Amino acid sequence: MLKTSHRQAAGSCFKARSAPPPRRALWRSSSAQQQQRVVQCSAAEMLVGVGSSVPETYLTNHDLERLVATSDEWIVTRTGIRKRHVLGKGETLAQHGVASAKRALEMAGIAAEDVDLVLFATSSPDDVFGSACQVQAAIGARHAVAFDLTAACSGFVVALVTAAQYIRAGTFRTVLVVGGDALSRFVDWRDRGTCILFGDGCGAVVVTANPDPEAPGAILGMEMGSDGEGHKHLNCAFSGGGLKPMSDGSAPSSHASYSNIYMAGQDVFKFAVRTVPAVIDGALAKANLPKESVDWLVMHQANQRILDAAAQRLGLPSERVVSNLAQYGNTSAASIPLALDEAVRGGLIQKGDKIAMAGFGAGLTWAGAIVRWG
Repeated sequence: MLKTSHRQAAGSCFKARSAPPPRRALWRSSSAQQQQRVVQCSAAEMLVGVGSSVPETYLTNHDLERLVATSDEWIVTRTGIRKRHVLGKGETLAQHGVASAKRALEMAGIAAEDVDLVLFATSSPDDVFGSACQVQAAIGARHAVAFDLTAACSGFVVALVTAAQYIRAGTFRTVLVVGGDALSRFVDWRDRGTCILFGDGCGAVVVTANPDPEAPGAILGMEMGSDGEGHKHLNCAFSGGGLKPMSDGSAPSSHASYSNIYMAGQDVFKFAVRTVPAVIDGALAKANLPKESVDWLVMHQANQRILDAAAQRLGLPSERVVSNLAQYGNTSAASIPLALDEAVRGGLIQKGDKIAMAGFGAGLTWAGAIVRWG
């Protein structure tokens, strides 16, 4: 049933920048060694490297036919998904975060020790305290601060915007943004409503300050939002209770755990179809750009019908929509950088191309950005 693939574990509104204000030096650390590394304020960000990694083990729709009452035709018709990669025994999300980070840094030509910040967008870290520090240590980014950011399937776009703000503020010069999830850990593999959807993987992008002080930022416009009232439609809640210290028997020493993913499919679909066009329109408005200026649509890979609807709204032909949903399923925070990596390495996206990105998911959260590559 389980198969192995040979793919290598492959200004606050962000409006157009005017002439930069006078620059000033900003110390990035209190240590004598770090004080020698001066960062200039008011820099513009560039996206200079991308990488990705997925587990070798995967499940096809035909494999799922043996687990639940479903069929390849039923899954493809409703989602566009044909297979999904899942972590194997002993495999961790951080390992794929490391692999994707190294590939992104290699493309960028930047040494890990020159990274100032590691952001890991994930809802499923290997440790409840986060996985960013594990990635930071494994790649050798010894000067970087590292922390996780949780915004579900919107996480990568939120982290990318966060990275740009740090660079524009002059706080950091080089930021590694990793998006990854291993939601196969939280799926009920006997629930055909959710088990057909999710896969595991990671993607990473290197964001750095542009040496040209007159250059515009890579993020031309952005729009983000949340609606906590929609939490009831998509969640993965802690399954324990209170008063653990006072519980009877062995309960005070029991392991904590989370429930499997709950999703009200129709409600989430309606939310996505309504929100994605709006968030892209909002990002375009803040970028002062018409929709005709978009070269590529690279959005969260959740459902092919949602991708098609967004493309139609933008007036983009199908060949301008980056979609690898069929091969990976919904990889949550990994889906956008994973798709971006394949498009860049495949020669589709070129330097200077404008990309419409949009993520949406649990929270409920949504985030969109108009991004220039390179």
